[in-house]
Amino acid sequence: MINEINEWVTGQEETIKSTYHYLHTHAEVSWREIETTKFLCLKLEKLGIPYETFNNHTGVVGYWGNKEDGPTVGIRADIDALWQLVDGKWQANHSCGHDGHMTTVLHAITCLKEIGFEPKGLIKIIFQPAEESGNGAKAIIETGVISDLDYLLGIHVRPIQEMPFGVASPAIYHGAATLMMGEVKGVQAHGARPNLGINVTDSLGAIIQAVNSIKMDPMESASAKVTMVKAGGDNLNIIPDFAEFGIDVRADRNEVMAELLEKVQHAVLTAGSFNFAEVKLEPQASMVAAEASPELEDIIKEAIVEVLGEEGLVPAPVTPGGEDFHFYKLKYPNLQATMVGLGTGLSPGLHHPNMSFNLDALLNGVKILSLALVKVLEPKAIVP
Repeated sequence: MINEINEWVTGQEETIKSTYHYLHTHAEVSWREIETTKFLCLKLEKLGIPYETFNNHTGVVGYWGNKEDGPTVGIRADIDALWQLVDGKWQANHSCGHDGHMTTVLHAITCLKEIGFEPKGLIKIIFQPAEESGNGAKAIIETGVISDLDYLLGIHVRPIQEMPFGVASPAIYHGAATLMMGEVKGVQAHGARPNLGINVTDSLGAIIQAVNSIKMDPMESASAKVTMVKAGGDNLNIIPDFAEFGIDVRADRNEVMAELLEKVQHAVLTAGSFNFAEVKLEPQASMVAAEASPELEDIIKEAIVEVLGEEGLVPAPVTPGGEDFHFYKLKYPNLQATMVGLGTGLSPGLHHPNMSFNLDALLNGVKILSLALVKVLEPKAIVP
């Protein structure tokens, strides 16, 4: 099967890269991926794959095969972009590689369809919205689409800091991440009489210091930092009475995240209200840490070696970045789920507005995903 896959991908290189360029130049942010969803529906329709969309959010799920014939396997790509300042202009921007993820998943399915593969089981092709919001996977879970999956496969391009072009890993061990928003309410006053007001910028300074002073076990990877503050207006002679701030919290393990969040909440509320200001802090988005799925990881290892050789297989990176993909396994602990780490030569880094990578990596991704699906759906030998 690998020979047929290699031949197909070589012949479709221009088409694969064309798909990527289209998606890259038609980026849409979380929950607004309307044209992206239409594009993916059209592609599935042309392949003769039935699909369903959803009334209350974007995204699409295709269905290929019959669950009575074997396992039910999901293959997932995230479809949203970030909202970023790019070369002086605010725009939706695929700086996290979701355009590449859609491209590899779509063409892996196209490859298998066109070389005549018939799945011994059911493949659910999941194009998930709103990964960047941290709530897209939860929305898919609520639809019930993944409730009967035996396996779930994803893919993510990796930055040059983690792996070079031409290699891949059978998993990515993302950490847990929580994004929090806070508000501070004080009392306005004239700048000449600060004693009559409650200055929310004093609270912000105390909050930043308190968050930076949190201590965790040094043997655990964890961090909390204030990433956004807004306070005051255009007049510099007014004591401001309202401020907003954001906090980014990271940890390698879900248990450590729970401890850190408790400390962040206590630090912010205590320090921010020292001057009698009112402080509120609420989580806006969260992502859980990855959990291992040894059986599926072993299958992906085999696929990577067949596509890239032994030298192309690298260990799964442990990264502080977050991914809502891991909510699927948290919801269904018996699900074998993993995300392929694809070496792309990506630089300067993920979420940089001018991120770019070697597009030949897309060809590797299509091959690995195609072969992995074949291996997962191969009839298992019956041992007497």
